[in-house]
Amino acid sequence: MRYGCQSKVAKIQSILLKHPNDAFLNQEVIDSQWKDLNYTEKPDFHQCIKDYEFFVGLLKNEIPDLFFLPPNKFTGLDSIYTHDPVLVTNKGALLLNMGKTQRNGEPSAIAEYLREIDIPVVGSISGPGTVEGGDTIWLDKGKTLAVARSYRTNAEGIRQLQDLTSDIVDDFITVPLPHWTGPDEVLHLMSIISPIDEDLALVYSRLMPLDFREILINKGMQLIEVPDSEYESMACNVLTVSPRKCILLEGNPITKSLLERNGVTVWEYPGGEISLKGAGGPTCLSRPLLRMA
Repeated sequence: MRYGCQSKVAKIQSILLKHPNDAFLNQEVIDSQWKDLNYTEKPDFHQCIKDYEFFVGLLKNEIPDLFFLPPNKFTGLDSIYTHDPVLVTNKGALLLNMGKTQRNGEPSAIAEYLREIDIPVVGSISGPGTVEGGDTIWLDKGKTLAVARSYRTNAEGIRQLQDLTSDIVDDFITVPLPHWTGPDEVLHLMSIISPIDEDLALVYSRLMPLDFREILINKGMQLIEVPDSEYESMACNVLTVSPRKCILLEGNPITKSLLERNGVTVWEYPGGEISLKGAGGPTCLSRPLLRMA
């Protein structure tokens, strides 16, 4: 198998990435785009390269196959966050439609590359529907798909995604997210939950709808609460590379300690440039293509 990823926690066998050399290109491109894309600060290109290479080094220790998207003239800085434009299922890839209009060129760019590596594209979200990958969570070993209604994922997009996945999931859950800081800031479902194992998740319950939180508890999931002091430093956005093994943005010592107390192996990476400034954590930086139990 070259694809199949109806899980957030099974061991990653292959993963799709985009190096800042191919997403950011150079400092001049960063200088021209970062404000329009609503980055909190201007990234430093050379430090981005260093931080990203450290991140990739962690991935190489755990994941057999790493695939890198090439540069594309129709994409910008945000294309480094490969998680959002596509959802990989057991039947193939579903192209999403970005709620952030500056990212509209990314799904087609990913589709072109997926076909080159023999991963079929089996469906897509079309306008006016929007869905971003950060608003999707697999639960119950792929039997359940939770999708957030957010500023980036609208009701029509959710309807289309439910139709596209009706033959591969038993339960489809819609999770309404709050206004929080408004439409200009990203608040994805994965901003408030990261599954660590089938029965364990890292959460920020202050922003989690009560109904969804109760669903998780009723499914037997233990919830590790991210402290208020570490939410803004993206402690809730971790990449689980296999059950109870994950990558966390450095600078979140309380969350790291809480995870380790629950038997989780935690690796940290420096993401001040590639994560904090663009609001994209380790999950956002990666799109697993194949996860195996």
